[in-house]
This record gives sequence, structure tokens and C-alpha cells, in this order.
Amino acid sequence: MNREAVIAEALGLLDEVGLDAVSTRRLAKRLNVEQPSLYWYFRTKKDLLAAMAEAAMEPHATAPLPAPGDDWRDWFADNTRSFRRTLLMRRDGARLHAGSAPTGDLDRIRRKMDFLVASGVLERDAQMAMLAAGRFTVGSVLEEQADTGPGDSADPPADLPVIDHESAFEAGLALILNGLVHRTEM
Repeated sequence: MNREAVIAEALGLLDEVGLDAVSTRRLAKRLNVEQPSLYWYFRTKKDLLAAMAEAAMEPHATAPLPAPGDDWRDWFADNTRSFRRTLLMRRDGARLHAGSAPTGDLDRIRRKMDFLVASGVLERDAQMAMLAAGRFTVGSVLEEQADTGPGDSADPPADLPVIDHESAFEAGLALILNGLVHRTEM
């Protein structure tokens, strides 16, 4: 057993039972070890959840960085979509990610910011747009993953149009991007 195996098993448990039911006791049982042995790898459940969040973000964290000459608008939209896809890969992915701090991703974030600034976006606008897009994406995925399906009391009234999650996400992303484009062209 090693740290990576514990994290992989914890993510499997997450997908199976959901975030509320993930516990070190359940994880230890799943790994066929005594619960205290998990403390060798993670001092607290919070440490375990942070490691799980980082591992769950791996597909997005390893996506190609923008290259000189890329259209910043296309890149911004693709980067935000990649983030959404990654959150949706795991049961309760948005809840797991919410509130986690990017530990190993700081260099990548700086390179993304530098790309936007080099493309003509003001640094403060780039920061706020990345923050807004990230929070919007997490919120959208939280709603999507909380949706229990047809017949739920949360269904919209009959006189309101039904908008699927992806269409709603794309519309919100377009609003953020259009606002950023507008500020850049001022």
C-alpha cells in the first residue's frame, strides 16, 4: 500500500457511496487495513479529502497549456469546459473540489494568467474572469450533480422552459466570455 493507492481507493469509494459517506473507517475496511494505518499517509480526513480533490483534478491539471498564437477566447472557453468535464468525472466532484486550494497547480495558473495578459487582457480582468469562470463552473456542476431527475419537486413550473445543464453552462460561459471581450476592446 502507498499514498497513491490509498487515494485511488478513496476516489473509488467516493464514486460508489458519495462524499457524505466517505470515511476513514470505510476506506480502511475497503483497503483491508486498520484505520490508524491510514494516518501514516494522511493525518486527518481533511488531508485525505484535499489529496482526493487534487487527484480528481488530474485530467484538467494535465490538459495542454495555452501556446503563443492561440486565440485567447477559444482557449478560455476550452479551459473552462475542461474544468467542468473534470468535475463531472467523479460523483460529487464539485463538492469535493469546492473550497480546496490548488497546491501543485500554481505554476499552471500563473502561465494561464500570463497567456491572457500577453493576449491583451488586463491582469485584473484576467484574474477576475478566471475566478468568475471557476466559481460559475463549480456552481453549475454542483447544481447538475444535485439534480435528482424528473418528477423531483425541484422541477420547474410547467410555464417555464426546461434548459438542460449543458446549454445553461454554455450560456453562462458565453456571458462571462463576452463580458471579458467587451472589457478588452474598451
